[in-house]
Amino acid sequence: MSDDRLMLDIRHIYKTFEPGTPGEKKVFEDFSLQIKKGDFITIIGSNGAGKSTLFNLIAGSFLTDKGQIILDGEDVTMQPDHIRARAIGRLFQDPLKGSAPGMTIEENLALAAGKGGWLSSVGKAQKKEFRERIALLGMGLEDRMQHPVGLLSGGQRQALTLMMATYNAPKVLLLDEHTAALDPATSEKVMEITNSTVKDNNLTCLMITHNMESALKTGNRTLMMSDGDIVVDVSGEKRSGLKVDDLLGMFSKASGRTLDNDRILLKDN
Repeated sequence: MSDDRLMLDIRHIYKTFEPGTPGEKKVFEDFSLQIKKGDFITIIGSNGAGKSTLFNLIAGSFLTDKGQIILDGEDVTMQPDHIRARAIGRLFQDPLKGSAPGMTIEENLALAAGKGGWLSSVGKAQKKEFRERIALLGMGLEDRMQHPVGLLSGGQRQALTLMMATYNAPKVLLLDEHTAALDPATSEKVMEITNSTVKDNNLTCLMITHNMESALKTGNRTLMMSDGDIVVDVSGEKRSGLKVDDLLGMFSKASGRTLDNDRILLKDN
């Protein structure tokens, strides 16, 4: 549940790629967004709307051309990604990202716990904690602690990566279509784990999704982006009564055009 304290304050940011060249691409121009502690925000938008660029700017993978990013009261605008990673967890669409395939499940958890992956620095009590935590996924991985992560299925690996990203509760969790590459049943399972993880740890979370129904059911606030702007921002009672068609209508009215991304429109809701 969110409170009134801002966890993430994005202030008047600008970002242009390849400025002054024929390939110049202006993504953000005076973009601002305030996110309260405990918010779980779902984000929808066509390709090129700026969703992933926004995540990259928050995570520090790209630096802003202008503006500020304030994380829990600290100005992190110029911090590189490896410094911000201590406070920001992130999952990608590709299950192969976010874990070390040649290392065992136990070693990956040691890495997430800040032990550098070295089990020699992990005591029996913490190894027991690893097993107990991984058992919460309900995937039987607690009996495969010595198996290389590269042998896991996509869903198992994504669930493990989620656990790793939240092992030491981050200030912000970024989910970049983290279930899109999974089959429907596995996607549903990973989303169940996601919801319980976010709720149990009261995490502040942003999730990019192409499933509009899921976007309305998940979290407490939904944003729709177009050409680097937020054109729809709904939460509370107004959001709880919305259907997918309502959301599409709001997008069309606010942006002056229809949503033209087939991947979203044809998504099996």
